[in-house]
Amino acid sequence: MNDASSDEQLQLDNQLCFALYSASLQMTKAYKPLLRSIGLTYPQYLAMLALWERDGQTVGEISARLLTEPGSLTPLLKRLEAEGLINRVRSSQDERVVELHLTEAGKALKGRAAGFPDCMLQCTGQSPEKLRALHTQLVALRNALLQGG
Repeated sequence: MNDASSDEQLQLDNQLCFALYSASLQMTKAYKPLLRSIGLTYPQYLAMLALWERDGQTVGEISARLLTEPGSLTPLLKRLEAEGLINRVRSSQDERVVELHLTEAGKALKGRAAGFPDCMLQCTGQSPEKLRALHTQLVALRNALLQGG
């Protein structure tokens, strides 16, 4: 490989990782005013999305769903509990397991967030078809990386 080719490959704008990282930053930034209106941070929103899909999951299940470590999730969940959106309950079958249950306020918040996907579609300026195709590609990429390539 010659130096010019190597230099081009190492340019920041030619890096897939940077395109993904910078797009993720901008997506999170676009969500910020929407989430501020319902009092959530982006990571809290992701946890609530998982619970709105299926209430009563364990910390381990949410952690696996969000591809994060349970220990890093605990402070976020404690804040959601302090805000009255969830209850954390030790499992009656195994006290090491913590189950997460939406409160009435947590369930009601779902209705307030219902318009967010349409707002985000508008922010992107992309067609729903293009975004579905991109989503499919990103999920495939994520899954390949999870499997080690």
